[in-house]
Amino acid sequence: MLELLSSGLVSIWLEMAGLQIKPLDALDALAWQSSPGLVIAPDPNPASGNTVQEYLKGLMTSKLIAQNLTQSQGIWMQSGPMLMANHQGTTPLPAASLTKIATSLVAFKTWGPDHQFETLISATGPIVNGVLQGDLVITGGGDPMMVWEEAIALGNTLNRMGIKQVKGNLVITGSFSMNFQRHPLLAGQIFKQALNSATWTRPAIYIHSIMPKGTAKPQVAIAGTVKVETQPNIQRAVLIRHLSLPLKQIIKEMNVYSNNDIAEMLAESVGGHTVVQATAARLARVPEGEIQLINGSGLGPENRISPRAACAMLMAMQQEAVAHNLTIADLFPMSGFDNRGTMHSRHMPSGTVMKTGTLRDVSALAGVLPTRDRGLVWFAIINRGNNVSAFRAGQDQLLQRLVQRFQLAPQVPASITPNSTINKLPELGATSRNQVVFRS
Repeated sequence: MLELLSSGLVSIWLEMAGLQIKPLDALDALAWQSSPGLVIAPDPNPASGNTVQEYLKGLMTSKLIAQNLTQSQGIWMQSGPMLMANHQGTTPLPAASLTKIATSLVAFKTWGPDHQFETLISATGPIVNGVLQGDLVITGGGDPMMVWEEAIALGNTLNRMGIKQVKGNLVITGSFSMNFQRHPLLAGQIFKQALNSATWTRPAIYIHSIMPKGTAKPQVAIAGTVKVETQPNIQRAVLIRHLSLPLKQIIKEMNVYSNNDIAEMLAESVGGHTVVQATAARLARVPEGEIQLINGSGLGPENRISPRAACAMLMAMQQEAVAHNLTIADLFPMSGFDNRGTMHSRHMPSGTVMKTGTLRDVSALAGVLPTRDRGLVWFAIINRGNNVSAFRAGQDQLLQRLVQRFQLAPQVPASITPNSTINKLPELGATSRNQVVFRS
């Protein structure tokens, strides 16, 4: 089932391991082949495999899983081309939000890190004394992070253009969401509210309070209702071209908070879950049967990914990131750096880049751990059972035990250090991304 490296590369790698030379980063050491599957060699030192066996025995001893349910637990660990541990590693298992690794990989490969989704704000009539004599038309371009801050900034831009009222309707067309609400009519209603501070409720008031000091409160009163049209009026003038956050920031936020709506919208934008499934398998060089998806987010046990495929996708993601002068930590949360979202209350070794996955009876964790003796250790752990919180604690403890055996890297390797050492939140509501097109 597992193919060995050519004897030359195997001997070099094992010689390095035997001499205890620090392994190269995974990208340098990883070898690919044209046929499906990662090219790997077995670990000459079974310490990590023993650690995993102790972990599995602990699950049974603590009665987290029954003796006959070890087949529902999947583990894969490797350092470069060295396979360190494998338990049901090539079996597709319900992987929950590990699915977002596939969605991230395919979206990143499709558009690149700096891609910005475009939303057009148009008018169907002239502007007379601050009143738009017609409809305000929103043409969505698939931006999954049109949120309060973005809409408030758009309202202020309309005010600066002299627009205070809209005599007609708010017309929604294209692929448009607002505050992760993907139903266009409901999204339009939230957007309409955001444009007029006189109608704000508590959520909008709060968001405005944490925006940069001095941010104005928009006043764009729309007299009509919200309408959804598949074919908007062609007699319209584009007022503003709004650009989303760069894709690299959208992917990072999606993975930090494991946001299902962002994942679904990104998957839809690349062509749907079947495209994500096939493309991710091709990029990761694993059989497509090891990635079985029904959506781009991981909601539902029907989404199944093997632990090996999860590791392979993360390594492919790192490869794509490095080609753009980024690292995987620019796209996924890192322990000791991102202490928000799904990283909160976890106790993983410092410098671990990870993605979690949770369903009612699934707890999954995949990522990369920097060690002193084995270099970068790529891992995926998928647990099935009812005590999700206990599984999470056990996953963290397993990584801590690996660090005890192989020692934590004295510093995070440059290959997985975030591009920016300053942990900044994305600049939502930046007026620089609102390009005024219409000049009265």
